[in-house]
Amino acid sequence: MNMKRTFGAILTILGIIGIIWGAYAFVMGGDGAAIGQYTAAVPFVVGLIFFFAGINLVKTTKDQT
Repeated sequence: MNMKRTFGAILTILGIIGIIWGAYAFVMGGDGAAIGQYTAAVPFVVGLIFFFAGINLVKTTKDQT
């Protein structure tokens, strides 16, 4: 079991969730109590970082047999 690929997959999934949450909160003018419209850019940017870090980790990790 390759731990780097597993961690990369987890980062990618968390990134997708962050991108969706940030985009939804921005479009809806904030999610109510927690964040406002322009503060919604923070989870979006963090989601992008997680997403691209996870993709890069999965892509650059060699398979070990």
